[in-house]
Amino acid sequence: MSELQELLADNLVFNHIPFPIIIMDENGQTVWCSRHAERVFQIESDSVKGQINPYMNPEKAALYKCSWEKMINSKDPIRLEDVEVRLGNGTLTYTTVVTKVFKSEKEKFILTIFEMDEAQQADSPARELESLRDGLDESFMMLYFDEEFLITYANPHFLKLSRWTPKRILGKPIWQMFGDTEEDHQLIEELMETLKKGEVWNGEAKKVKKDGEFYWVDLTAIPMILTGAETYYIFLEKDITEAKETQRHLEQIAFIDSVTGLENRHRLEQVVNEFIEERKHFSFVFFDIDHFYTLRDVSNSDTEKELLIEFTKRLRMYFSDSLITRTGLHEFALVTPLSHWFIEGFLAYLQQHPIYIQGTAIPLTVSGAVTRYPEDQQTFVHLMKASNATIKKIKERGGSAISALTADDHERLNRKALIERRLIHALDKKNLEVLYQPQINLKTGDVEGVEALVRWQDTEAGIVSPDELIPIAEENGMIHEIGKFVIETVCRQLKDWGSRDIPMNVSINSSIREFRDKDMARLFMEHLTINGCDANRLTIEITEKFALEAEAEHSIVRQMKQLHQKGISFSLDDFGTGYASFRYMLLLPISSLKIDKDIIQSITQQEKMQKLINGMIQFGKSLDLQVVAEGVETKEQLELLRVMDCDSIQGYITGHPMTANELETWMKNA
Repeated sequence: MSELQELLADNLVFNHIPFPIIIMDENGQTVWCSRHAERVFQIESDSVKGQINPYMNPEKAALYKCSWEKMINSKDPIRLEDVEVRLGNGTLTYTTVVTKVFKSEKEKFILTIFEMDEAQQADSPARELESLRDGLDESFMMLYFDEEFLITYANPHFLKLSRWTPKRILGKPIWQMFGDTEEDHQLIEELMETLKKGEVWNGEAKKVKKDGEFYWVDLTAIPMILTGAETYYIFLEKDITEAKETQRHLEQIAFIDSVTGLENRHRLEQVVNEFIEERKHFSFVFFDIDHFYTLRDVSNSDTEKELLIEFTKRLRMYFSDSLITRTGLHEFALVTPLSHWFIEGFLAYLQQHPIYIQGTAIPLTVSGAVTRYPEDQQTFVHLMKASNATIKKIKERGGSAISALTADDHERLNRKALIERRLIHALDKKNLEVLYQPQINLKTGDVEGVEALVRWQDTEAGIVSPDELIPIAEENGMIHEIGKFVIETVCRQLKDWGSRDIPMNVSINSSIREFRDKDMARLFMEHLTINGCDANRLTIEITEKFALEAEAEHSIVRQMKQLHQKGISFSLDDFGTGYASFRYMLLLPISSLKIDKDIIQSITQQEKMQKLINGMIQFGKSLDLQVVAEGVETKEQLELLRVMDCDSIQGYITGHPMTANELETWMKNA
């Protein structure tokens, strides 16, 4: 991407200046048009690139050619009055044109602003819309989103409250401004689906400031569908944080759920912490009503309330000596001294005492989690996390069960919490390390390239492998920081190898969450440019899950194609473990595939597996893809792959992951 293109990409606000803008080079040839210019003159930016400015009347344009030298050499803006301009519908109008020279990559360009907009055209609603917009801009926090829900405009009211800056917010996806919980995701999905239908969405929403602080807004989201123009969306927001905090404070004081009469989550946390201080043994029980949204959809608000009240009665009857709380819309938590077998009996009790609403039995079941204190977890937060993990496992199996995590599950959960806590420290202190594992061409025996792998050895967490680290980082959002660290490290290493004439190709792994950031492609190219690296030396490895999700997200496909055009290659990693699709292999710029190590490990065990792997290799070759086998550890595996005409291998038989210095020494001795 050129410096000029980066400038334009970084300044999306150009498209929201209410005048047509055209940028020309010093020869008068068009290089870029704003969206306003495209609408007013009824042109497409790509189709007029390289043309001499066609928007002024050709016969009158000669009157201004005498000023071209003045314009191209002037340090100050030049204003041309009463310029005759031909609009896209063929009509003529007169306007003022302002020109300003700027430099990019030592070349001169002229920014040309036509002081007119759609409102100058007869029968256009733009003037009325502009007045309305100005009024809303003064009264509300206001955001604009394009068709892909990327932020294109944020007004000063929003920037002041949220503490975001235009550089940090423009071009970012809608997810950037919200939390990362399941409830947040559901709200955003509901909001986007409503807008895509052309309907207005209104409600309360919890959002995130730049520093991570939450605030609440009354949000009205409006789809703007205009004839002959791109659809976009306007968000109008009023800050209601103070009112929400007051409400929360009153709820904390009351501790009572208004629907069921049960104590709420705040009281639950208070009691649990009191029990922990007193070192009391207890079971923490968490219930989630199965298929609650389905049950709710077949009833009205009154029957929903009756359902919750009747369910509460059964909880009170069965767990008579326990603290019972309502912690969410369809979630309940208990603190009880009762045994595990008795708690499990609640499912049978529900079947024996069905809930009837308007004469109809409601098929209500629950998923339940039992976590013991202090045997399993030792804090309220970890009791909740363990409960959520248990409920998730039960729901995946169909629900209608009450279970507990195993000792191994609790150990993994505790380790995950430790890794999350220590990872923040590791990223801050840059304690991660990048190792390189060689990929060997089976025909020549030469090193074709290396895969960059993240390694982390922590004083508390010990050795954390990529298989353990990456899923946790993707879940908590720290994958972006890890990805940035790897890109910076690899580009610096490529620069070092290049300065010493060591030709090396490097593959790095990337996730779908990283590519949801619209600036991901620019980040790659920026670091390659800073370090003077050849883009052809870099390959990005993606999984089949990444590829499947990327199919549905145009912004991700666009970024991949941009990088591919610059010379960066893409490789399909862990091939054979996901859901292979011929569609994404055609849609995405994939040039190689890597057969998963678990499949390669089985190559000597079954004849069917050999046929399968051979079919994978021939399939890849039929699409002109380079085929790499991962996890090759034995000579027998290597020889079978050679016979199958596999292109390259990667595994312990040829080389372990190594530091850059160790790799260089290994290559000299190989």
